[in-house]
Amino acid sequence: MRVVGKAGAMSPISIKDIARAAGVSHSTVSRALGDSSLVSAETKARIQRLAHDMGYSPDAQARSLVMGRTRTIGVVVTTIADPFIGEIVQAVESTANDHGYTVILVSSNAESDREIKAVEMLRSKRVDGVIVTSSRVGALYQDYLERLGVPVVLINSHSQQGGVYTFAVNVDNRHGGCLATEHLIQLGHRRIAYLTGPADHSDDLDRLAGYRQALAEAGVAFDPALVVQGTGRADGGKRALPVLRALQAPPTAVFCYNDVTAIGLMHAARQAGLSIPGDLAVVGFDDIPFASYIHPPLTTIAQPKLEMGKSAVAMMLALVSDRDRANATPLTRSGQTSAMPSRDIIVRGRLVARESSMGLHGGLAAN
Repeated sequence: MRVVGKAGAMSPISIKDIARAAGVSHSTVSRALGDSSLVSAETKARIQRLAHDMGYSPDAQARSLVMGRTRTIGVVVTTIADPFIGEIVQAVESTANDHGYTVILVSSNAESDREIKAVEMLRSKRVDGVIVTSSRVGALYQDYLERLGVPVVLINSHSQQGGVYTFAVNVDNRHGGCLATEHLIQLGHRRIAYLTGPADHSDDLDRLAGYRQALAEAGVAFDPALVVQGTGRADGGKRALPVLRALQAPPTAVFCYNDVTAIGLMHAARQAGLSIPGDLAVVGFDDIPFASYIHPPLTTIAQPKLEMGKSAVAMMLALVSDRDRANATPLTRSGQTSAMPSRDIIVRGRLVARESSMGLHGGLAAN
């Protein structure tokens, strides 16, 4: 169905056309099509069905001006090359789509200044909120994020100070570090190295803290020489192998910051003629898709990536809805009676034991 204009041309169906057909005001139609809670479920369903039958197609730009929303979410990632981030983004996008939102994806190449420029760009496009994954933007630019006035949800991007508009969904990295190290200790290892991620990242520091906690609880002395700097990439794992082998008392097992680092380490070990786990047991972190397909399959700490992506979107939508209801009223992180979350979300990973970790063997001493 189309409305015929003065010149005989077919005009698109408008909200006013639907309002006349439904016998309600155009503001009621706008609210019903926007899924507003101010319209009864029965009236909302009737108007939405009528709009569909009449062939109504909303003008997204005009609707965003009226509703104050664009129904878009910006997602800032460090790199699209990281399989872990790819899975998070997939979960975010599918969940956002289920709620009628689209996603604008921006990569920062792990550079904090580019991350904040990306947030600025997304804000200029009037996105309803921003999700930032695996970065330091929350810690470095907390005050700036607050001034943007747009809800921001950080995924594994710790913010040391909670903000009015800034919340986080984080894995319990300390717990995960404990799980990985306890696993190796239970297998009989005592010389266990930790291969770090990028320097000064809070998730890396927390995993290191979990590693040290597990050693202490098992009565194993901490040796700083067994903590080797990595990069969070495969090259960091590859470069770490000769450093570990050169130690006076080389490790028999390594807990790696992430799976990509572990894969780099295992590749270097095979090139050096070493056996995994015969000469070196290896544990990663993330459980990326490749972890179960490499040889030998990688033992790792699985992060609940789907749950984290879904939780981030749910938190974002709650923040957006609360801001709309409050209008100009400042948000608070506690004591509210709305749907807005009152605290950050922390989830726990689980150990997935595979063939890359076994009992105590010969160790890494060079032949």
